[in-house]
Amino acid sequence: MSSAVHPGFTAGWPGGRTLSSGHRIFWWVEVVLVVSIYVVYTLIRSVSAGSAATAFANAERIISVQDRLSLNHELAWQQWALDHHALIVTSNYFYGSAYMLVTLGTLVYLFRRFPNSYPLWRNALVVGTLLALIGFAFFPLMPPRLLGTHDVLGGWTFVDTMASYPTLWSFRSGAMNVISNQFAAMPSLHCGWAMWVCAALWPHLRTWWSRAIAVAYVVATISVVVITGNHFFLDAVGGAVVMGAGFVVALLFTRAGRTPVMADDAPSGEISGQPA
Repeated sequence: MSSAVHPGFTAGWPGGRTLSSGHRIFWWVEVVLVVSIYVVYTLIRSVSAGSAATAFANAERIISVQDRLSLNHELAWQQWALDHHALIVTSNYFYGSAYMLVTLGTLVYLFRRFPNSYPLWRNALVVGTLLALIGFAFFPLMPPRLLGTHDVLGGWTFVDTMASYPTLWSFRSGAMNVISNQFAAMPSLHCGWAMWVCAALWPHLRTWWSRAIAVAYVVATISVVVITGNHFFLDAVGGAVVMGAGFVVALLFTRAGRTPVMADDAPSGEISGQPA
């Protein structure tokens, strides 16, 4: 899954960076790789939707487990947030855009500023995201916002905030309803990706306030997915699990940027770890 290659094959390729291992990475190769993997992920995610009956039964299971853990606070959180119109609208836009913009921004930042860290964290993100497809396929889960159509859970009446409040997009819109797997809720990749962002940036953050912002981003993401009715708290735990597993797997096979090259093997005219 690594796009890093030995400099001997890429002497004339533009836009590259040489890593401490002697491998080179190229921004345009990374763009093609990331876009391709995201397209494959989206296609598989869209066709792996389970039935509504199964998704609802799994929601009941999640609620039951959370009840034993005293975690069933999603409805209370949303009801409180509904009294603050600006908060709900802001949360809608945060939910629909931040997870993608911040994650891509982090990839770009690591590539430009800390290229030796980039391959490991890129691989961790890719593996964790692909692992999430297993959850979507084998544990379709009806999100809280869709439980309002069922009476069995009496009292669990959530609002689909993206449909009920001013927002440029909604899961009920024609295009979103067709391409989106409505039951791909466990694990929550919104939360998983936010945790990935925090973990990937943490070693490079030198001030208390920058680390506080990284942690606040995770907290804000978990809060947003709950008050918009898109996830249960355990979905966030699932996101942490797949991203943690993705990091462990990435550690096992990622070599680029992690193994210092011997002086005699260093590419001629290049300094390891510096832009090519």
